Amino acid sequence: MTNIYVGNLSFRATESELRDAFSRYGEVTKVSIIIDRETGRSRGFAFVEMSNSQEARAAIEGLNQSTLGDREISCNEARERESRPSGGGGGYGGGRGNGYGNSGGKRDHSSRGSRY
Repeated sequence: MTNIYVGNLSFRATESELRDAFSRYGEVTKVSIIIDRETGRSRGFAFVEMSNSQEARAAIEGLNQSTLGDREISCNEARERESRPSGGGGGYGGGRGNGYGNSGGKRDHSSRGSRY
């Protein structure tokens, strides 16, 4: 099985349109249009899985820079996602705290002596 990345895909493209286009070059085993989780709309790219690498190469050569729907698509062999380093905490935490502390926003100057 060989996975093909299809980019610059029309937001209105359907799995059956992709299956029809790619099946001219061999057996399509899977079509996945990537959907935005928040909007439920296409993100403008998809993955098409072909049964073998020869058919996938033929599809890439035949369909790369071709028009599907109202867009010129780009096709290439999909690469494995690069592993991202873990951590980061999603943008929260870390640093010196959240800026509020325990004193309700007021400073405790009692330990500084009589200057305060």
